[in-house]
Amino acid sequence: MKQFFAAKAEYPDLLLFFRMGDFYELFYDDARKAARLLDITLTQRGSSGGAPIPMAGVPVHACEGYLARLVALGESVAICEQIGDPALAKGLVERKVVRVVTPGTVTDEALLNERHDTLLMAVARGRSGYGLAWADLAGGRFLVNEVENDDALEAELARLEPAELLLPDEEGWPAFLQQRTGTRRRAPWLFDPDSGRRQLLGFFGVHDLTGFGIDDKALATAAAGALLGYVEETQKQRLPHLTAIAVESASDAIAMNAATRRHLELDTRVDGDTRHTLLGVLDTTVTPMGGRLLRRWLHRPLRDRRLLGERHHAVATLMEHAARDLRTGFRGLGDLERILTRVALRSARPRDLSTLRDGLALLPEVQGHLAPLDSPRLRALAAELGEHADTAALLIAAIAAQPPLKLSDGGVLADGYDAELDELRRLSTNADQFLIDLEARERTSSGIATLKVGYNRVHGYYIEISKGQADKAPVHYTRRQTLTGAERYITEELKQFEDKVLSARERSLSREKLLYDALLDTLNARLEPLKRCAAALSELDVLAAFSERAQELDWAQPELDEAPGLRIERGRHPVVEAVRKEPFEPNDLVLDEGRRMLVITGPNMGGKSTYMRQNALIVLLAHIGSFVPASRAVIGPIDRILTRIGAGDDLARGQSTFMVEMAETSYILHHATAQSLVLMDEIGRGTSTYDGLALADAVARHLAGTNRCYTLFATHYFELTALAGEPGSGIANVHLDAVEHGDTLVFMHAVKEGAADRSFGLQVAALAGLPRTTLQQARRRLAELEQRGRETHASDMAPQALDAPQQFGLFAAAPSAAQEALAAINPDELSPKQALEALYRLKALL
Repeated sequence: MKQFFAAKAEYPDLLLFFRMGDFYELFYDDARKAARLLDITLTQRGSSGGAPIPMAGVPVHACEGYLARLVALGESVAICEQIGDPALAKGLVERKVVRVVTPGTVTDEALLNERHDTLLMAVARGRSGYGLAWADLAGGRFLVNEVENDDALEAELARLEPAELLLPDEEGWPAFLQQRTGTRRRAPWLFDPDSGRRQLLGFFGVHDLTGFGIDDKALATAAAGALLGYVEETQKQRLPHLTAIAVESASDAIAMNAATRRHLELDTRVDGDTRHTLLGVLDTTVTPMGGRLLRRWLHRPLRDRRLLGERHHAVATLMEHAARDLRTGFRGLGDLERILTRVALRSARPRDLSTLRDGLALLPEVQGHLAPLDSPRLRALAAELGEHADTAALLIAAIAAQPPLKLSDGGVLADGYDAELDELRRLSTNADQFLIDLEARERTSSGIATLKVGYNRVHGYYIEISKGQADKAPVHYTRRQTLTGAERYITEELKQFEDKVLSARERSLSREKLLYDALLDTLNARLEPLKRCAAALSELDVLAAFSERAQELDWAQPELDEAPGLRIERGRHPVVEAVRKEPFEPNDLVLDEGRRMLVITGPNMGGKSTYMRQNALIVLLAHIGSFVPASRAVIGPIDRILTRIGAGDDLARGQSTFMVEMAETSYILHHATAQSLVLMDEIGRGTSTYDGLALADAVARHLAGTNRCYTLFATHYFELTALAGEPGSGIANVHLDAVEHGDTLVFMHAVKEGAADRSFGLQVAALAGLPRTTLQQARRRLAELEQRGRETHASDMAPQALDAPQQFGLFAAAPSAAQEALAAINPDELSPKQALEALYRLKALL
């Protein structure tokens, strides 16, 4: 317990896994917490101060599963191991903490999500904003960035989703950081820019940071230094696979805030489902490392049109030639990126090396598929793959065809790799035949037909004779063990054989470990080109998946134009189309200098939200290098995608549904530019009719006149359709069509020019199954409101009412020419011929 308390004092806030034989035990509050989180039995051992000591434990051989569950819950664990060989220890075995497992620093395969990056992030703050540093220890990536304000910080956290977040232990942090799982408060002095600079210089062994491009980024340097200090403190070893630090500039990517990522459902729906998302439709990558790269691309669409053009050309080339064959070859690659990390950290298991061996052996086949292809990006990736024939040959010679899970099991290295190891193995292998021969000889010489030669781990080798035959035992037999029905003996010959064989087994395992460590040294010397090879294979996997999706789903290559505007022909929503059994109705979109906003009207369920989102997703797909679900897409420069869609409150921050709506709208009005794509859905519906209409009108005018962004503005306020009639507004009306067929409403899902003539709210309510009596009451109330609106409109037009306070009726609208003509008709004075002519005239006016 003294050892336990000494280790616990170093890590008071972490669960301590304390090694005791074949179990990791936890004591006191750690035991209570672990029993609750892991659903394991809480027991007790000994007592302290007259009270029993709570204890809970997990088997060492099964600890990874328990660690994975704790890490998923945001917990960190200190592993306190027995140091040295317990058999040779005098007194208590020495123990010490050998590593700390935290949500952001795990590298073990069993603790990681294979298709999701596990990131550790540190945030430093100053007057100019925030410095961010994040590392993917399992993948060997280390990056930094600086952002100006809280909104940008929240957007980066939504994009990266770090498993663990390091913050200075100070007051005044934004509310969205307060309840975040996996947040660690650290001493503020650890986030000092000068100490961070020294930490980076020492870690990378350089004289300055100019080569990394962060010499002038004090806050990013501070965050990076704090992150490195934490990693070295928890991992207790060098990190040779982190060889550089990269700067991610916000200006290189299309900006999306946290709300936009949530509304567009890029990889997760509001209900937590990941299948019916854009990533769920797009991800047909074969390797886990390809899946992780695709997720990173999806959350960071690029603005570099040259690189995007190369990706589009590569996808088109693969569609014409080698995509299917290339993807078939990828099935044997495995997760080389994370395997190389474990090689660098010297935690690679035998089957990691066999997977690396099989993956490298496939490279000539991959190179063969790429060689004839005329694509700049594919040629560059082929060069990055490199030639690793010597490494593949080394691993083929060194690693057994089917190695065991653990090095300690033996048999990892292939026969013929090392002569000394082969000799030691022969001694162990030939033991069985020696024992058979010895047993036959001893039966003959002693005359005891039931004599047996055996072995167990406790007493070693022995000759066993039954109790009834024990008096016939030769005099040179020495009794080793007495059993109920038998006696066990040892002879000098058997003793010498035992010493030789057992020594050979121990020496064999020791020799195998020595050779395995030397093999890791050799691989580490070749680590950088192997990492570049893994990165190239990841990108090839993603591009091949894009090619497969384009062919399978009939997607087209987008055109990235320098001229402003968006022109999408027969665009489709990729997710809705994938889940619908019925054919998807494609629609067009045209936005240019003279047409910057579309006011979209039409019934609920008519497809307004689907139409808006599909165009945003088409733009996003084009900017990650994918083909798009359209027959043609010409896309001008885009710097941001911003959305305000759906309704929901944020109780944790004390914000109502309407407050969330207004906060998101405010962000858009402050950040949208003339190159931004903005989606606005039902602005103003969270408050009273007149407040909401006034806000929606003002927001639409601001977006069209001040921001001048490309805007899709869906609304049920038909009054807003009048904006399109104002000269120079850049606003046009479109609507989603629906048709009444008897008592049934049929949604056409077709976008047409002009405004809708009605909302069909009661018809949609009927489709939803509202009781008939409720619908009847609603129809009567609707008739009353419409009549009141007409009366209000009439009184507003009267001369004597001009001085009274004016307010639009709920359904008030100026009468059309057809309505005026109809009002002038007296049916009693019309002949049948005149009535027919009047009907034609009204039809023409309508």
